[in-house]
Amino acid sequence: MMKPVLLILAAGMGSRYGGLKQVDPVGPAGETILDYSVFDAIKAGFGKVVFIIRRDIELAFVETYINRLQKYIEVEWVFQETDALPGGYVAPEGRSKPWGTGHAMLMARNNIHQPFAVINADDFYGREAYETLSNYFNKSNNESEYAMVAYRLKNTLSDFGSVSRGICVSNEKNELISVTERTSIKSVEGQISYSDANNSRFPLPDDTLVSMNFWGFKPGFFCHLERHFEAFLKLNADSMTAEFYIPVVVDQLIKNNEAKVRLLKNDGQWFGITYKEDKPEVVEKIAQLTRAGIYPSPLWP
Repeated sequence: MMKPVLLILAAGMGSRYGGLKQVDPVGPAGETILDYSVFDAIKAGFGKVVFIIRRDIELAFVETYINRLQKYIEVEWVFQETDALPGGYVAPEGRSKPWGTGHAMLMARNNIHQPFAVINADDFYGREAYETLSNYFNKSNNESEYAMVAYRLKNTLSDFGSVSRGICVSNEKNELISVTERTSIKSVEGQISYSDANNSRFPLPDDTLVSMNFWGFKPGFFCHLERHFEAFLKLNADSMTAEFYIPVVVDQLIKNNEAKVRLLKNDGQWFGITYKEDKPEVVEKIAQLTRAGIYPSPLWP
């Protein structure tokens, strides 16, 4: 069986963080969160990693990752560019904002021909998550069935500001029914809630399963993605801010009975850097895992 591919969404602007999170060291020997993601994926049996980046950070990426990682795993990278649009569409003049995670994924459609995972560059998902998804790929031969690794909401919040999360609903077969994006999620006096468009707040249970953008897809998903992106552009080609998101496409495929998504629950470690103030906590958690022998130091010999 072909080894799965790890697709890493690393073209984000890091606007809330205030810098380039993708190359920010958090490990005892200067490792980044991305280093730990690739390390865990290799241990779980992944055979290739594809980075989606911006051209203006290519030099930093090559210097930080490519030269050392290619000793351990096949590495490729592609660019998410605002003007990389299908069907004669042209980005509006002055638009610099990327078109979203779904558009970013499309940049890698010619680089991936195996089952693949999609993750965020700035999230630490834990070894267990990669192993869970790798095991799923080994058992699933259905090209129209995908997977998502879900986490408990209470384990995904920041102490330093609000976050956005995809709220998941599943059936008795652990199949995803819907993913609904909720914004401005935060915990106040022990109660987690989100805000709607009118700034009204609504409670959410602590153990609500949420998407952290850890998906497992088959190559045929790119055909769905292309079709939905063209439909998105028909409505939003002139927008300066509209974005095309992976969960929106998945949600539509489920509702149209075009695909099923297996919900893989994960209670393992997750943490990420959304705000600068999150970094010290991440550094300490990585240090704890290193002291416990989960990771070597340095990570790459």
